[in-house]
Amino acid sequence: MSLVVRITAPMGAETLDVAFEAPAGPLAIIGPNGSGKTTLLRALVGAVKPRAGRIEADGDVLFDADAGVDRPIEQRRVAYVPQGYGLFPHLSVLDNVAFGLDGGRDERRVRARAMLDTFDCGHLAARRPRRLSGGEQQRVALARALVTEPRLLLLDEPLSALDASVRRVVRALLAERLRALGRPSIVVTHDVRDVAALDAPVCVLDGGRVIQRGPLAALRAAPANAFVAEFVGV
Repeated sequence: MSLVVRITAPMGAETLDVAFEAPAGPLAIIGPNGSGKTTLLRALVGAVKPRAGRIEADGDVLFDADAGVDRPIEQRRVAYVPQGYGLFPHLSVLDNVAFGLDGGRDERRVRARAMLDTFDCGHLAARRPRRLSGGEQQRVALARALVTEPRLLLLDEPLSALDASVRRVVRALLAERLRALGRPSIVVTHDVRDVAALDAPVCVLDGGRVIQRGPLAALRAAPANAFVAEFVGV
């Protein structure tokens, strides 16, 4: 399974112009604020329409400007965890996680509870999102994204709301789940420890373009700019 991306898309006053491939497993996306990271995720999920190019996931074309293909969000099987979590305020935690699953209500709830237990959130099942801390909301959002076993998983700063002690545990759990998923996943992060734990190749965006790509060791050996050097601690 792989992801092939070659697109140009509107990005405020600038243009996102990227081309890359991602095999099964996580790919870390880093870059300064305004570099195009979130625009890229929104284009992949279908919330932003590229001006040109092609997006292909696991051999299935999600977007092709030349061929007139633009699959709607609900048909892409792309799970997206935004920075704002995206939980439904009127549903319980359990029903939030079960929302995107197929099958009967009881079956969906059993699968949702099992995923919540994986993230040590089973005790939160009856609560509404407004009664959760930021870290709890983030873990529930991760559970909801992973329970559907998507063909592509997009995570925008998935650990940013967690305190340091919880972050270490969830970081390790996330790395394990992404490896077990066996599908491409893109993780936007500002923390080099996330990249190290995921053991993921890195794609650096700046000004809407890919300026460097490679493993963390290669970025440390030859950072492309001052941002990369600061990110990797050189």
